[in-house]
Amino acid sequence: MRSYKVLTVCLGNICRSPAAQGILEAAAKQNDVFLELDSAGTAAYHIGNPPDSRSIAALRQIGIDISHQKARQVTKEDFNEFDWILAMDRENLSNLKKIQPQNSKASLVMFGEFNDQAAFGEVADPYYGGNEGFVEMRKHLTKIADAFVHHLHPNKED
Repeated sequence: MRSYKVLTVCLGNICRSPAAQGILEAAAKQNDVFLELDSAGTAAYHIGNPPDSRSIAALRQIGIDISHQKARQVTKEDFNEFDWILAMDRENLSNLKKIQPQNSKASLVMFGEFNDQAAFGEVADPYYGGNEGFVEMRKHLTKIADAFVHHLHPNKED
């Protein structure tokens, strides 16, 4: 079975991308798919910090622990290290395209494009809202993660 290296990316790497990493890890395990995962941000605001406590709490509600993750910034090397780089929104996709080296191996796409229910393929940033936004983010990311895992392995039985 083929394995894939996947990088999830948002702005600060403390809300959406660490949550997406944790949810993808769970979805891959549940479907017996091997993914090597990491997350990063396009900005350097939170380097070395754990995920937002609201992201940690929202995922803990479904048995996923992301508290061990530490924020980092995307590097040019990531574009040849990973098979997939999954942006959470158009702004981050645009920022990633600006630093993507020519002829890099990574497929760079918006993560939400793997699920029809994503509004324009974007995962809304819950940072400036309350806890309910993080629960909605979790639900949204779960649907997208399941669709992405099935995209990688379409012949996998449900």
